Amino acid sequence: MIKGFTRFLQSPGERLRSLFGPQEPSAALPELRIIPRDEHPVSRQHFSDAALKVLYRLHNAGHEAFLVGGCIRDSLLGRMPKDFDVATDATPEQVRELFRNSRIVGRRFRIVHVRFGREVIEVTTFRGKPSDDHADHIAQQSDDGMLLRDNVWGNIEEDAIRRDFTINALYYNIADFSIHDFAGGVQDIEDRTLRLIGDPATRYREDPVRMLRAVRFAAKLDFDIAPATEAPIAELAELLLQVPPARLFDEVLKLFMSGHGVETFHLLRDYGLFAMLFPEADEAMEELPWAEAVIERALTSTDRRVRDDRPVTPAFLFAALLWGPVQLRQQALEADGMPPIPAQQAASQQVISRQLQHVSIPKRFSLPMRDIWDLQQRLPLRRGKRVFQTREHPRFRAAYDFLLVREAAGEMEPGLGDWWTAFQDADEHEQRRLLGKVDADPAGTPAPRNKRRRRRRRRKPSNDDS
Repeated sequence: MIKGFTRFLQSPGERLRSLFGPQEPSAALPELRIIPRDEHPVSRQHFSDAALKVLYRLHNAGHEAFLVGGCIRDSLLGRMPKDFDVATDATPEQVRELFRNSRIVGRRFRIVHVRFGREVIEVTTFRGKPSDDHADHIAQQSDDGMLLRDNVWGNIEEDAIRRDFTINALYYNIADFSIHDFAGGVQDIEDRTLRLIGDPATRYREDPVRMLRAVRFAAKLDFDIAPATEAPIAELAELLLQVPPARLFDEVLKLFMSGHGVETFHLLRDYGLFAMLFPEADEAMEELPWAEAVIERALTSTDRRVRDDRPVTPAFLFAALLWGPVQLRQQALEADGMPPIPAQQAASQQVISRQLQHVSIPKRFSLPMRDIWDLQQRLPLRRGKRVFQTREHPRFRAAYDFLLVREAAGEMEPGLGDWWTAFQDADEHEQRRLLGKVDADPAGTPAPRNKRRRRRRRRKPSNDDS
């Protein structure tokens, strides 16, 4: 797959090993490998014009400039890279001065976004060792070892060791088009192995989201997680409860909306991570025989749409993830005497309130999600004008797709989905026939609400009648 990685230039490995603490497995670190342009398949043709503009402007201004991480990894795997990250020795302020179309973002990690139309190139300054004293640029850690702030600048060697996985510590040098491999990432790509740099438990404590990234990369790349990298995950999974819910929302989108959601879901459950993100959904899968199948079917549909380059919405995905908890709470409320529709509305609010403590869901997604749930009550009502009102609802298509997921998962008997499929494709004559079929065989359809009788006004007698 990757040829010509047999001749390398070497630099002192002790400089890299000194970046680790005394408790960390530094002895296993390989030497730096510099792969010349004629010995790797990565070409500038693989990079966007925006990424090249950033690289060359930094280089021409006298700064070191490297493409780093996933774009190099994907290029070596024969995939077309989509996102481009730049690492440089320029500080955020220096980068900001070079690019008028940029802004400094982040507090925990200060980086620069350089915007070219809809494309954003992320530029980061080389990070140093968190414990080093760099005057005003300091790192803060919690009592559990989590990095709260990390704005210590360093050199490229220090930056490489601060990266999470070996396959992401690959740097493409715009000065001579060589690849710098600081942690044996090329070999791990050839071996299809995902390996953390440094002591795994320490790295997970620094940033628990790395556990989610391990699962995501393993599913996306079809890599095996190295035994030492895998070992602490189950024990440290609860560290995710310390991560801000807003940050976990972004991570959930990456986990489930990148085209490998089903495999990711299974790995999350295997390592005990899913329960940290969606505790009530995890509980529902133990009580409802169809709850897991609903999630799997929804993820399968989402994966297919991503592969076909069709639009996907988080609202549909969250609707599936939380549908089991809503049903359990609704059943409990109905058992206490609450009517079905108010019971579902109350259950929805309770489920969302609890979920927001773990993974936040912005209202632009939670409101459509609730519409999808509410329409599940309206889809069986197929009489008169109500059918056409349901059909014209802006969330009808998502609700219809969700109905098909529920039927395929075995939550409900099939049939209703077929009826709505036929009704959408039918002409006016066929629609009347389908509605008449419901009237003739109302099994499973709620009885129509009794119409209110209009009182007939008595006509006052006129003078001519007297």
